Amino acid sequence: MSEFFMHYALEEARKAKKLGEVPVGAVIVKDDVIIGKGHNMIETLKDSTAHAEMIAIKNASNFLGNWRLNGCEMYVTLEPCPMCAGAIIHSRLKGVYIGTFEPNAGACGSAINILQNRYLKTYVDVKWLYMEECSILLEDFFKSKRIN
Repeated sequence: MSEFFMHYALEEARKAKKLGEVPVGAVIVKDDVIIGKGHNMIETLKDSTAHAEMIAIKNASNFLGNWRLNGCEMYVTLEPCPMCAGAIIHSRLKGVYIGTFEPNAGACGSAINILQNRYLKTYVDVKWLYMEECSILLEDFFKSKRIN
């Protein structure tokens, strides 16, 4: 089932790519239903906080009418950054499925681990899916930027 929802996150990432945004997508699921989705909109909105995860959290919160996303899980194509990891904790998401790692700024275990941190007393269940399609989408995007 996890790969099923990751395909919807990939659809969101492709929307970001069409806009010239870094192709990252996220969906939030509760009881096997997508209740929030988002893709990077940083350049479009001129907003440094407009990451796919943040937009998906806002959409899911609006859907539920509650900032607490208890019982919900996020599927995201790229490992969340520290800002997004903080939002994941504060929104009470129970789990995150990640398509590929971010070695420079990943906050779920690659560079640092905010989601499972004994000093912060945080624990969010993290599952690494390592889907090649997530990595390829990002690699192709950045290759095209270097060529142009």
